[in-house]
Amino acid sequence: MNKLTQEELAKVLGVSRQTILVMEKNKYVPSLLLAFRIAKYFNVSIEDIFTYHEGGNDAQQN
Repeated sequence: MNKLTQEELAKVLGVSRQTILVMEKNKYVPSLLLAFRIAKYFNVSIEDIFTYHEGGNDAQQN
């Protein structure tokens, strides 16, 4: 597990700390580009972090 603050992750990804906060609370669905950046940073697939439920409007964070 990475010991990373929201501020540190936000800086690496080029977003605000608030963006990280609302993603953690499943209140914000990131753009595809941001989802790829997150997956690349943590060296995992997008599917390891986010799931899409067909018929719904929202992606969910794992």
